[in-house]
Amino acid sequence: MEIVFRHPVAGDRGVSRTGPSFLGHPLFAWLGLRPVHAQHTEEEGHALQRWASGRRSLVEIGVAEGASALALRKVMHTGGVLYLIDPFHLSRIPLVNSVRRVARQTVNRSSNGQVEWVEQFSCLAAKTWRVSIDFLFLDGDHSYQAVQQDWLDWSPFLPAQGIVAFHDARTFHGGWTSSDDGPVMFVDRGFRNGRLTGWEIIEEVHSMVIVRRSA
Repeated sequence: MEIVFRHPVAGDRGVSRTGPSFLGHPLFAWLGLRPVHAQHTEEEGHALQRWASGRRSLVEIGVAEGASALALRKVMHTGGVLYLIDPFHLSRIPLVNSVRRVARQTVNRSSNGQVEWVEQFSCLAAKTWRVSIDFLFLDGDHSYQAVQQDWLDWSPFLPAQGIVAFHDARTFHGGWTSSDDGPVMFVDRGFRNGRLTGWEIIEEVHSMVIVRRSA
């Protein structure tokens, strides 16, 4: 199954598609009638893999069709666990829930490590969470309040040298993000203005910002 990556410039916003527009529905990806649509660019995917490589406890919030989760699974430690948190609540046909189906199908293209699916909103999953995390990818609800809540809920589980990747969190020339997007605002206020001490930005690629907890 092919994966089509998001184009980095707004003139070709989102992923490239071929054929009739109705094929954009995830049902057609599940049936193998179109490629999986990644929400990230190919370069962002490489950045995720650089920092997730060899990690043992990884969490992704916001799974979509599973392209980024597959990228993480391929490079994590062979004995690691990838926790995928998404309620998959936006399906118009809940009994079919083609988004969930194509996500599982995509992630299962790799057999590396283990995958645990947590079909809950991230704020609810955090209430009973007890596992240390060494790599966290935040790509769920993009409102400022939701990004802030995900940070407050999940960042305490990361030890020194833990990595957090924010998607859609910076503006860049020709890009699709804007300065008033929730992830952009949170990263600007928290990391660029120095409000969140003990963390440093270590890489920025297109809309992605990756930060690391200091020793």
